[in-house]
Amino acid sequence: MIKPQSGSAEAEDGFNPDDEFSVDTLDPWRAPDALARIEDEDPFQPLGDDHAFETASLDDLPTSAELERDAPAVPAADAAAFASGSVAGDLSAPRIGIHIFCERPDTAAAGDLAAKDRRMTRATTVVRPGGLAAAVEHYQTQPTPPLIIVECLDKAQVLIGLLDQLAEHCDAGTKVVVIGDHNDIALYRELMRRGVSEYLVAPLNALQLIHAVTTLYADPSAAFIGRQIAFVGARGGVGSSTIAHNLAHMLSERMQSSTVIVDFDLPFGTAGLDFNQDPLQGVVDALSQPDRLDAVLMDRMMVRCSDRLSLFAAPATLDSDYDIAAEAFEEVATKTRTTAPFVILDLPHLWANWMRRVLLGADEVVITAAPDLASLRNAKNIVDLLRQARPNDQPPRLVLNQMGMPGRPEIPAKDFIAALGVESVIMMPFDAKLFGQAANNGQMIDEVGGKSKAIEGLTTLAQLIARRDPPPTAKKSGLSSLFKLK
Repeated sequence: MIKPQSGSAEAEDGFNPDDEFSVDTLDPWRAPDALARIEDEDPFQPLGDDHAFETASLDDLPTSAELERDAPAVPAADAAAFASGSVAGDLSAPRIGIHIFCERPDTAAAGDLAAKDRRMTRATTVVRPGGLAAAVEHYQTQPTPPLIIVECLDKAQVLIGLLDQLAEHCDAGTKVVVIGDHNDIALYRELMRRGVSEYLVAPLNALQLIHAVTTLYADPSAAFIGRQIAFVGARGGVGSSTIAHNLAHMLSERMQSSTVIVDFDLPFGTAGLDFNQDPLQGVVDALSQPDRLDAVLMDRMMVRCSDRLSLFAAPATLDSDYDIAAEAFEEVATKTRTTAPFVILDLPHLWANWMRRVLLGADEVVITAAPDLASLRNAKNIVDLLRQARPNDQPPRLVLNQMGMPGRPEIPAKDFIAALGVESVIMMPFDAKLFGQAANNGQMIDEVGGKSKAIEGLTTLAQLIARRDPPPTAKKSGLSSLFKLK
């Protein structure tokens, strides 16, 4: 945080005005022209007790998208989707300490909820009562963490005064985010001049706090982050891998989006078979050297199935026990997000530490189940786990597969869905001929199936994942139709 200047900054505050804490120095993670633009619009005037703030709203300020410059290049086919944010993956907080000083009970609750979020797992977050005044008192005797979030509901002059006191105790490099109840441009500008990293207007929810933290530490020169969609079967044999591979093909062909499939079923993965590929290198090579992975190495390890679809194939052999650390799976999954807008994680039907971490870290989760009791029990366990561990994320999507299999008793779809309490459901009909022919030919059902109902369901799932509007003919409600949308 920048300390307030009065007289000689070097003599009174103990630092050189030209060093990285001077007013002219920008936060390295903020858009380079943002503060300069603010200074040009409204030259600094010291605040006095009779200062009258402008009545304009913070909503009139430029958006973060308008302030971004030198954004990394993305494939041309995905430029529009990235511009709308429909394929952007979730950012994560770095390994830092975060102290939150709250005045409102709902802000404290939001802070506690944010601290438990998957995007904040690497950060150590402490929530304290008392607001900005308590922070000033606390740091008179304690060192400051990398990030302080303080709430102050007092009038602007009191807020500025307390911030000036806090600045006297802030360590070099400490960032400060202020929460207030004044939606005012003049206050915002004054806080920016004093080195505050961000100003948020209460009331806040957990996602707003998470976004403020992750955006503050986001490197604008870093590669784009694609979205991870994890596919998991409620039990073995329900077709989770088949749905995952066909969905990836739909995203790449019908949605025209670059997509990568990562087959984490190391001994029995079928991605190579389904796409008629037998690569020499694959995901095991990446897992054996996750620290060395970069864009060039990953491109060499992947096999390109089409212009927009790449495959990180599993070896599908029993020559090894595959005793790989959970951190390696997590590292490969994270680094693969920089390779394409959509990364499909094909997860095996097992339970291990790495499986849990990869599943909970994905941007979206799709559960594939058959309409039977074992699928219902296991799917409910997965849904309950995701709801508890990912309280700020949308619930998982459910694919009810193999519906209407001849001679097999089935749990009615309404009862199955009601028991899970999910709202985004795709129902896929049993079609042994279509799926069998595609599997034996090393093709996707879209390549052999024409206008089957299964293709309609997969197209709808692709539209939901891609966050694009479904076609006008799609039915949006009713379990009697092929699918239900939300």
